[in-house]
Amino acid sequence: MPSCRLSSPATSAPSSSAAAAGIPVGRGLLYVALAAASWGTTGAVADLVMTGSGLGPAALTFWRTAGGLLLLLAVWVPRRRRAVRTHARTHRPYESPRRRAGRVLVTGIGLTVFQVAYFGAVEGTGIAVGTVVTLGAAPVLVALGGRLFMGERLGAGGVLAVSGAFAGLAVLMLGNDATGVVRPVGVALALLSAAGYAVVTLYARFLEQEGRAADPFTTTVTSFAVGTVCLLPLAAAEGLWPHARGLGRTLGLMAYLVTVPTALAYGLFFAGLVVVRATTVSLITLLEPVTAAVIAVAVLGERLTPATAVGTAVLLCAVAAPAVAESRGPAAPAVTER
Repeated sequence: MPSCRLSSPATSAPSSSAAAAGIPVGRGLLYVALAAASWGTTGAVADLVMTGSGLGPAALTFWRTAGGLLLLLAVWVPRRRRAVRTHARTHRPYESPRRRAGRVLVTGIGLTVFQVAYFGAVEGTGIAVGTVVTLGAAPVLVALGGRLFMGERLGAGGVLAVSGAFAGLAVLMLGNDATGVVRPVGVALALLSAAGYAVVTLYARFLEQEGRAADPFTTTVTSFAVGTVCLLPLAAAEGLWPHARGLGRTLGLMAYLVTVPTALAYGLFFAGLVVVRATTVSLITLLEPVTAAVIAVAVLGERLTPATAVGTAVLLCAVAAPAVAESRGPAAPAVTER
């Protein structure tokens, strides 16, 4: 599954941040790259699980979210206790219980839609196209939402990203219209997944402006908790339990999905995020769709038509353009939510 990376300040002086975090910048870069590459395997593993177990997108997301929540809690609870003992918790303006609940619910539901719709897109139109459309459309929807609802200027990079994304989607859809490689239902689910990403990211910006943003790790844990609760009835209606045949294989794949591209990848990503510039992070995480596409074509035998290759390249360039433009200026806040 694509990442939903929680907003965090960019580092204008990576060396000082690295010293504070206790890890060198080079290792931080490696951590982010490993996290992005592992996220790129999520779609392939999800496709194998759904094909062999009878689980649907909602049930698969439920088990991934519930298992990931347990592992993340094992890290988060000790961190929370240490912060309380050392009085290291960040002091934020008072937030009423109602507003805090609203913050947790909006973020959690947005992340849940993001994940379920992505797995539905993988099932509907394949790993390569589902991943590329989701990750290509998400930053564009964020840019458009920021312009419409928050008065943010698109700038040259934003205009280029929006134009390039539309061009890439057009090539993917129209160029594969007669081949059946790209299916409209799967693309629609990928766009819904991207919309969930955009809502969470824009909401994170809004909270940051109000001084109410929680730290990224805490937000991930609470989002997984909300997702687990919301997904349980949907997963039960869809079919909560996998087939008995091939159960060992299914459990092995699920164990990988819960540990490597969920708990481990988040841990690596948050460690690297402390010492790596936001613009650099946004570029490194392009490894995710590239990894997904390579696995889909080379391992799972998905077709790579010329239109798919060109459309994918245009989308990835559209996503990279704003980051490259930003890297030429001063460091700015990163709003990257997985």
